[in-house]
Amino acid sequence: MTDTADTASAPKSVKDHAQSLGQEHSIWFKLTPFMKGDDPMGTVNRLLKKMNGVVPIKMRDEKIFMLGKVEHFDRIFVKKVDQYHKFFSGLEPIFGKSMITVDGALWQNVRTPQQKSFHPKVYAEYIPHLQSAIDRKEEMWAKRAESGESFEMVEETWTLACDMISKALFDREFPINANAVYGAVKAYTSVGNHKELRLKKEHDGLVEVTSEEAAAGAIEAWHTVPDAIINSDPWKGRENTLLTLFQELEADPDNPTYDHEQAIDEMKQYLWAGTETTALTMAWCVYNLTQNPEMMEKVRAEADEIIGDKAEPTWDDLLKMTYTRSVIQETMRMYPPAWALIREAKEEDEIDGHKIMPGDKVVACCYSVHMNEEYWSEPEKFKPERFEKGQMKKRVKYSYMPFGAGKRACIGGQLAMIENTMALGQLMRRFEPEYVGVTPVPFNITVTLTPKGGLHFKLHERKKKA
Repeated sequence: MTDTADTASAPKSVKDHAQSLGQEHSIWFKLTPFMKGDDPMGTVNRLLKKMNGVVPIKMRDEKIFMLGKVEHFDRIFVKKVDQYHKFFSGLEPIFGKSMITVDGALWQNVRTPQQKSFHPKVYAEYIPHLQSAIDRKEEMWAKRAESGESFEMVEETWTLACDMISKALFDREFPINANAVYGAVKAYTSVGNHKELRLKKEHDGLVEVTSEEAAAGAIEAWHTVPDAIINSDPWKGRENTLLTLFQELEADPDNPTYDHEQAIDEMKQYLWAGTETTALTMAWCVYNLTQNPEMMEKVRAEADEIIGDKAEPTWDDLLKMTYTRSVIQETMRMYPPAWALIREAKEEDEIDGHKIMPGDKVVACCYSVHMNEEYWSEPEKFKPERFEKGQMKKRVKYSYMPFGAGKRACIGGQLAMIENTMALGQLMRRFEPEYVGVTPVPFNITVTLTPKGGLHFKLHERKKKA
């Protein structure tokens, strides 16, 4: 679809979006092969190694090429970036026409004004608002530690990340039950739910998709969130936030791209994609640290030394927390939230002897490159020292892609690092998480790399906050 068509099209209703579920061309249909077997990512890695980095897959009337070499990433994300467009079919009900889904002039037009909200000079202003969310989570965790109950960590970190995003970017306390919204997120991102709808349409003659279907109900719940945030009372009354920027753009008659629907869609991407990726990284970090107690103690010692008894860290403090950042970066290498990035070819091309035709899909397997011994020594081992100062220069370009690459790399990548650094350092020095789930943790393959069955923990309090 062209930029003009995207701009001119009328916004779809929740009901319209629901009817689009279960379509064969959607991203969910592309993901169904990865539901098979106990080790889907291991299967992908072995196939890529056997096929010299390119695995062609025929799915009915279309071709998909799985790519697993850094030179492939350089080609599709940098050198020929305008020839390979984002493929998000099936995610429009969640992100609409936001920056995360569009290309070309529309992408440039919606991204450029937002960049000032993600400048390093602005991050220091977010710290007290991020800290408020962390303090609130600490209070909740103290109750969990007292009760001794087990809980699922991704849901905990998701609600924390949601609180941080809502306060820092929108100056709002999250006005809806965050756990309920998380439930909607999981319902929509379940490949099984989409597959079930597809089978009902193909074999059972399903004509109308209602909110009784899990994925459709999730859309209905999700579409209430942005307006609920906008209509709630400001938290601190800040004049310059990402939300006020959207409102200013919406009111600007010289910028017709930013109508109310566009502003809503932009909010959606931060509330879903920004929250999901931060939450998964944080949860996997906690898991990794519980499996490596000596590294846990280093994170705690660093937080004790640098933050000490301060109510919140300063920007300079966060820059000094280099070991904690290394833990986060190594976690994103082993468990990249976006395990693969899908692009659709718009022109004919050739990759390692494979002819790519317009309409073909290419899947850049970030996880496979992250776990490739050609680029990483002992890739299966958790080694934060890979990201220490001096080691970064030895890394092969495009062998580390937690936030994408090229001009369309994630706008909020640095903010996600700040959120995780603050939360991990402070929560881990107060609490002792005890992992009570299965090991090794199996993967659930959806648009993100999630733990199958979740990550289950109990908490013990180490020292109470003064």
